[in-house]
Amino acid sequence: MGLLFAAILIPLWGFAELSDEVREAEQFVFDEPLLLRARALSGPGLDRFFVWISWAGYQGVIVFDVLFVVVLLALRRWREATFAGLAFAGSALLNMGAKQFFGRERPSLWDSIAPEHTFSFPSGHAMGSITLMAVLTLLCWRTRWRWPALLVCGAFALGVGASRIYLGVHYPSDILGGWTAGLAWVVGTYAAVFNGPRRPWKTSLAGPA
Repeated sequence: MGLLFAAILIPLWGFAELSDEVREAEQFVFDEPLLLRARALSGPGLDRFFVWISWAGYQGVIVFDVLFVVVLLALRRWREATFAGLAFAGSALLNMGAKQFFGRERPSLWDSIAPEHTFSFPSGHAMGSITLMAVLTLLCWRTRWRWPALLVCGAFALGVGASRIYLGVHYPSDILGGWTAGLAWVVGTYAAVFNGPRRPWKTSLAGPA
C-alpha cells in the first residue's frame, strides 16, 4: 500500500511543480535547448519515423484503448474493464480540461511538418501513451508478463514523447506534464478499483471478479 501511495504522490507532486511554473509563465531552462537539439538531428528518415510514431501515439492509442476494453468485456473481466475504461476515458478528459485551463501556446521555433493548433500543456500524446503503458503494466504486474509489458510500453511512451519534441509541437516540459499527470491518474484509479484484497485477474468460486 505504501508503494502504491508513493506511486500516486510522486508523479502528482511532479505535475504540481510543472503546472505551477506554467501558470506563472516561467521558462524551463531545458525546453528550448532540447527542442533545438532535436531540430539539429532532423532528416527525411527521422521525419517519416517520428511522424509515424506520433500518429501511433494518438490515433493508434485510441483504437487500441477501445479494442482492449471491448476484449476485456467480452472475456467478462468486469473489474479489469472498469479500471481500463476509467483510466483511458478519465485521462483523455483530464487532458482536455488541463489544456484549456493552462492555455499554454505551442512552441514556434520553426514550422513543423506536422503542425498542431490546440494548447500545449500537458501533452495529450504523452498522457495517452503513458496511460496505456501504466494500465497494461498494472494489469500484468502479478503475471509473468509484467516486465515485457513495462519494457515494450515504456519504450513506446518514450518514443511518442520524443516524437512530439522532434516535430517541434511540444516543449519537453509538456511531455513531462503529460507523463506525470497520466501516471498519477492511472495509479489512483487502480487503487480505487482494486481496493483491499481485490487484484487483477483474481477469480473466486463464483467466477471472474
